[in-house]
Amino acid sequence: MKILLYFALFATFFLLFAIDYPYILKLSRTAAITMVTFVVLGTALLSVYGGYAIGKQKSKPIIHSMILATVITDLFTYFEFCIMNASPANNYAFRLAAPEMLLLILIIQILVIIGWTYFGNFVYFSITPPERVCIITSSKISLGNVLPKIRKYKKQYQVADIIDYKSEDIFEMILRNDTVFFYDVPLQARTALIEFCYDNMKNIYYNPELSDVVAANAKHVVLDDKSFMSLVVKDLSLEQRFIKRLIDIILSFLGLVIASPILLISAISIKICDGGKIMFKQKRATKGGRIFEVYKFRTMKENVKNVSAKVDDDRITSVGKILRKTRMDELPQLFNILKGDMSVVGPRPEMLENVKRYTKELPEFAYRLRVKAGLTGYAQIVGKYNTSPKDKLFLDLMYIENYSIWLDIKLIFQTLIVFLKTDSTEGFKEQPQIEFVKYDAKQSKKSRAD
Repeated sequence: MKILLYFALFATFFLLFAIDYPYILKLSRTAAITMVTFVVLGTALLSVYGGYAIGKQKSKPIIHSMILATVITDLFTYFEFCIMNASPANNYAFRLAAPEMLLLILIIQILVIIGWTYFGNFVYFSITPPERVCIITSSKISLGNVLPKIRKYKKQYQVADIIDYKSEDIFEMILRNDTVFFYDVPLQARTALIEFCYDNMKNIYYNPELSDVVAANAKHVVLDDKSFMSLVVKDLSLEQRFIKRLIDIILSFLGLVIASPILLISAISIKICDGGKIMFKQKRATKGGRIFEVYKFRTMKENVKNVSAKVDDDRITSVGKILRKTRMDELPQLFNILKGDMSVVGPRPEMLENVKRYTKELPEFAYRLRVKAGLTGYAQIVGKYNTSPKDKLFLDLMYIENYSIWLDIKLIFQTLIVFLKTDSTEGFKEQPQIEFVKYDAKQSKKSRAD
């Protein structure tokens, strides 16, 4: 199904363009270069965005990723074709080649992606039943954090059992399920339980602790005949710092030029809304704990208490709601990047009050300051505004420990997905109280019989 979809997207582009430009299908330099570009760039972008991940994701995220990858590939290939078409044999000057055909191609490809994605997930889940899941955690609060997330994926996981890691029935619980989720289970207890799961061929998911983040980037080395896991703790190399800063300068400058109309419209809208200040400045922390002033468009009423936004927060202005929803309120931070206070990619700079509070609760939080704060990052792309500080922390630490220029490029492209997510700006709200499900031997036998 994946091969058929990719071929359909390729064929749609070139067969429809061949109606006006038949030589694009003949053996020629133009045909060869444009086809190779489409395949290479398309493959790279599908890798960046996740591709046709049926069975692993819900349909909408797959559709968003596939459409973004396809649109970027189409536009790049199209403009490359227009440039190559400016020759004595075709056009003496550059001009857009049948833009109405490009629009038709995009519409057809989007329809194909939507239909094929829903059909693919329908087929996959028709022949693949959900995994029977046991959730093992340490408290009702932790359970309230993880259970709603797993229940969003009803076609992948069927939550059958929920239990405290100290329960005497825990091994029986594990044995009667296909998959085990560990959340906020102390490391020593988790290690023993994971070994039991591994011994009994059970699928395992667990939220990472600092030792897991460190181990994720470790390499296996052999000294004489002894095996070791090696992790060299180091900062970015001179070359990495130079390239990262160069990318920051180029992208922030281009961003300010391209976004200048949006910046102007946003500024005028804020002023018309309530006549207050346009910009909001706040002290934040960046690499090494250095304090700087972050720039944002003001989205809240003036002279209100400065705390994190919640669901239906009445402090947010009407213009502010739009700016927050579209993430346009963050655009002035391009000036911070150009100045060198921030980078395009990195952990989001937190309010100083939050830094102190989070570091007190989670000492590992200080490790985020090993790199420069960023406009976008791993935690912003896969997380939400109301993602817990601990979950954001470990997403940021994963980025820091696995840093590469290629990773930065991938995250920059993946940032586009944030604008398509409907829940990325979801505010903080109270978690419902969820009880542990006590194990019942009679019910266990009945459920197995059913």
